Amino acid sequence: MRHSGAERVSEDAVVALQEAVEDTAESIAEEALRAARHARRRTVTRDDIQLATK
Repeated sequence: MRHSGAERVSEDAVVALQEAVEDTAESIAEEALRAARHARRRTVTRDDIQLATK
């Protein structure tokens, strides 16, 4: 967050951001897995990830 211009960042803010990023990544992974399974594949591809983020 400091790279984004924040001079100081509380520890609580760092933890909250980590949790939000993990939740988002988990949702993307679940959606990408659904896409792979729909295509009858067991391997999640880059295209699945890109589709899941749209």
